Amino acid sequence: MAVALILLLILIGSVVFHLLSPWWATPIATNWRYIDDTINITFWITGTAFFAVVAFMAYCVFRFHHKEGRQAAYNPENKRLEWWLSVGTGIGVAAMLAPGLVVWHQFVTVPTEATEIEVMGQQWQWSFRLPGQDGRLGTTDVRNINSDNPMGLNRDDPYGQDDVVIDNGDLHLLLGKPVKILLRSVDVLHDFYVPEFRAKMDLVPGMVTYFWIKPIRTGTFDVLCSQLCGAAHADMRAKVIVEEESKYHTWLEKQKTFAELSGGKAVMRATYKSGGE
Repeated sequence: MAVALILLLILIGSVVFHLLSPWWATPIATNWRYIDDTINITFWITGTAFFAVVAFMAYCVFRFHHKEGRQAAYNPENKRLEWWLSVGTGIGVAAMLAPGLVVWHQFVTVPTEATEIEVMGQQWQWSFRLPGQDGRLGTTDVRNINSDNPMGLNRDDPYGQDDVVIDNGDLHLLLGKPVKILLRSVDVLHDFYVPEFRAKMDLVPGMVTYFWIKPIRTGTFDVLCSQLCGAAHADMRAKVIVEEESKYHTWLEKQKTFAELSGGKAVMRATYKSGGE
């Protein structure tokens, strides 16, 4: 009886702790509510299985505890029970996997109107690049990376001259505008993670990975690296600031283009500010 009661208390305590836990996800700030829904489905399925298994254990401990003169019957197999367990487990696993596959398809299918930006990680800071007036990012090469060219842009690529380069600063995004985030690393494995965005992806040296988001509310959000990337991993922080159009363009006009940072002609900056007029 004591063991059965302990099991029931563990069961009830686990469920109550989950429902009253202060460590729920932060309020969402992008279109990826589908990811929250998928996680909730997983919680319900695994929670139901946990409740059923522990409750059954408590019942068995109480119902079949040792009594003098009572002997347990030996039953090496029960095909009916095995079929029920196999089918039930299969349905539960499929119910958890299927929504994830649907969401993953949405996750990697970028809207045609999305703007491309680039995030580069290195021990232990973030750098960002936004397209200029031409709306295109210039090409890059890791062999070009130095103190004057932190993101390795190709100086001979005309599409990169008006790119806005933010080295070890904050990233600003426009409210309601889909963004495809291109991810690069120049040293080790990093992971660009903003908890409120519900979306993240590894930065793999030698590869360009990506995901996309559509910010749905303004605010300032912490950028974290969710891969253990070295001794100062916890200090690899930045901010993403989602703003309305007027504030966003005010901030954008204050940023420097690659042409400016590399001593290029000021006409690039003037053209960018005037909107090409």
